[in-house]
Amino acid sequence: MTAPLLEVNDLKMHFPIGGGLFGKLHKFVYAVDGLSFRVERGETLSLVGESGCGKSTVGRAILRLLKPTGGQVVLAGRRIDDMSSGVLRPIRRRVQVVFQDPFSSLNPRIRVRDALAEPINNFGLAKDKAELSRKLNMLMDKVGLPREALGRWPHEFSGGQRQRIGIARALAAEPDLIVCDEAVSALDVSVKAQIVNLLQELQQELGLALLFISHDLAIVEHMTHRVAVMYLGKIAEIGTKRQIFARPRHPYTEALLSAVPKPDPLAKRDRIMLKGDVPSPINPPSGCRFHTRCPYVFDRCRTEEPRLKEVERGHEAACHLNDRTAPENPLLSGGRA
Repeated sequence: MTAPLLEVNDLKMHFPIGGGLFGKLHKFVYAVDGLSFRVERGETLSLVGESGCGKSTVGRAILRLLKPTGGQVVLAGRRIDDMSSGVLRPIRRRVQVVFQDPFSSLNPRIRVRDALAEPINNFGLAKDKAELSRKLNMLMDKVGLPREALGRWPHEFSGGQRQRIGIARALAAEPDLIVCDEAVSALDVSVKAQIVNLLQELQQELGLALLFISHDLAIVEHMTHRVAVMYLGKIAEIGTKRQIFARPRHPYTEALLSAVPKPDPLAKRDRIMLKGDVPSPINPPSGCRFHTRCPYVFDRCRTEEPRLKEVERGHEAACHLNDRTAPENPLLSGGRA
């Protein structure tokens, strides 16, 4: 059995907060607190959850834009989280990123040609200027932009065109995995669909793996293979697209899905309104982190933290309700506890 392209084991990102006399550290923001998953070659794994749950922090830790507090990041069998910058540099080519804001992620002082040529030159992927020119033209063709646009500046493009340039820049390094950090959330609906279709076409053509970070579940359902649902720095549930959308096994996932807009205005909706605010990641609740907002909470939830357990093949959830029989589990019986 071949190893997955990416393995994340018990990843932690704790940010220190200064306070008190002399600025001594006495608190931490537990942005990511023990997160594990894998991404197979050619697969799309979507990481979803509310704003502030730690999704983007996970992406930045995988890219080594942030150094993890703990845990492991393993790329194609090699651990990269503890590598020195010199050893890591040639490996960075294999994992690239497309950021949320297509304007701020491009340098306004350099032309598109130079922005795309930079990763090719950095990683020595072109032997001479002729090969570099061929690669640049090919990148523009792949993302659906005219070749003459290579000589233009970022401000001369629309938002969707700039995001295509961002995708071309990620492709320039010839990666195995692209982290898409809210890559379509800043775009208009019609443009968003075009970029999603482009990513899918590129994935099929090049065999890319995608870590798709998003809070738009409609987009996620359209393009993903598997889904990991995050809440307050932890994975609440992970499974295939069909498992997550058809039969969620965590109350938080159920509530998220109930909020997805339906195209039919007459369709019946059973919206689950969660009470209260998301707790602070500085002082997360004891037991299950979701128990302060959960409509099915019972005593065990307040004291014992649930672990991710397999509820069916390839489907894991961190919820004590799954230890109950089907008639006693409101996630399966369809009723509120």
